[in-house]
Amino acid sequence: MAGINRASSSTLNLSDSRRISGVKCVFLSHQKNDSAICRVIAAYLMAADIDVYFDENDNDLRIYRQTNNPKGVVDSIRKGIRNSSHMLVVVSPSTLNSKWVPWEVGYGYDNTHLGVLTLKGIQDSQLEDYLKSVTIIRGTKSLNQYLSELKGLNLMTMESRSLIMDHTKTHPLDNYLDYNL
Repeated sequence: MAGINRASSSTLNLSDSRRISGVKCVFLSHQKNDSAICRVIAAYLMAADIDVYFDENDNDLRIYRQTNNPKGVVDSIRKGIRNSSHMLVVVSPSTLNSKWVPWEVGYGYDNTHLGVLTLKGIQDSQLEDYLKSVTIIRGTKSLNQYLSELKGLNLMTMESRSLIMDHTKTHPLDNYLDYNL
């Protein structure tokens, strides 16, 4: 079975049962400019049978943003983080100037298992110190290893079940992540 986006109202019933049965959920913390990249990352995680919270499908959050309701925005993000077991902070040049990502990380730090996924071109020296204290995922190889640990399956099993793609072959994230890291 593929993972689901728990932010989508169409998956509410299914997301509760998957959460109760222990299916991991990764909250994707990102800067809005990186939504297209995060959509591809979310699809890759869901193909690995890992649920995501990707805010693009959160109708409540969209309405709160459109109506300029900061409390509603905060409540929606908090709900997404609370219903996630893990958080991946997707770091791009845009993220380095984000107002919301540091807040999400602060809230998620004690509520999730926190990791950082750096996009191509992001150097360690560009990361804030608070991001350097958690797992840093640099490319498709380390992302596959992270997903393997999340699922509790070895890499070969995940590849044979088509849950992940070999990082040395054409990979859907090659345009965004380094393959050999």
